[in-house]
Amino acid sequence: MDPLAGLLDGPRARGAFLLKSVMTPPWSLRIEDEAPLTVMAQVRGESWVVPDRGDAVRLGTGDIAIARGPDPYLVADDPATPPQAMILPGQECLTPDGKHLTELSDLGVRTWGDDPDGPVVLLTGTYPLEGEISKRLLNALPSLLVVRDEEWDNPLVTLLAGEIVKDTPGQEAVLDRVLDLLLVAALRTWFDRPDAAAPAWYRAHSDPVVGRALKLLQHKPSEPWTVASLAADTGVSRAAFARRFTAAVGEPPMAYLASWRIALAADLLRQHPDVTIGAVARQVGYGSSFALSTAFKREHGVSPQGYRAGVA
Repeated sequence: MDPLAGLLDGPRARGAFLLKSVMTPPWSLRIEDEAPLTVMAQVRGESWVVPDRGDAVRLGTGDIAIARGPDPYLVADDPATPPQAMILPGQECLTPDGKHLTELSDLGVRTWGDDPDGPVVLLTGTYPLEGEISKRLLNALPSLLVVRDEEWDNPLVTLLAGEIVKDTPGQEAVLDRVLDLLLVAALRTWFDRPDAAAPAWYRAHSDPVVGRALKLLQHKPSEPWTVASLAADTGVSRAAFARRFTAAVGEPPMAYLASWRIALAADLLRQHPDVTIGAVARQVGYGSSFALSTAFKREHGVSPQGYRAGVA
């Protein structure tokens, strides 16, 4: 599992907040929900996303915006339109003076707005949680990125728009998976831009030697890997492998493996509170709970048990 897959697998969307907004200008929403990641898809019309820090970005029909929290931002018909509503943690909606919102009404399944025939249709999908693996990817993203409609030929926005208004058994699971697919497709398109500041580990996957080594480390973290064994599996000398890996990834192979194992351990501790520390240690490649605890405390400043208690 690489960090891009880890964004979805640890945790992937589970009961993500999804909403179809149908609006007529002027309209403006201030988003203060502190969500770690939000995907916005412009189905019809145009919108502006205005971060508190950074430049305003216009979304046209077919464009995708990905906002990395927890910093607040504005979504509006125009950057100058004052907010009509504030979206707070838990998707609580208030007026700017703190009263419960009544101006925007329920227009159907997962649909709201001020006009059922409004010229602006915006889909929003919010991921409420993050893990240590997904944090590796989130930290590599800007606070706001946009993939333009002309940059890709992808049916997922149309699919999500059709599915979001359905109320059938299992629909939440369907929406979660479609949202995951849309997010991964948009991020891959953005990372593949020549001007995108893709993280080193992402670019390194295209290297035939380093990419294979990364897959081995990410998919089999419990193996007793050494520089020599990785070099043998990738078909180059030990010295050549160490130089090539460090140049491509930005850190030596064993340092990368150590940080990857600790990130995996942190997510396992978070997601599986009943699994013992020893079982987590074995799963991520440490011979004992003591060995994991020593490495974990060096990284996080607390023991695995203390980390788990803090998350709870």
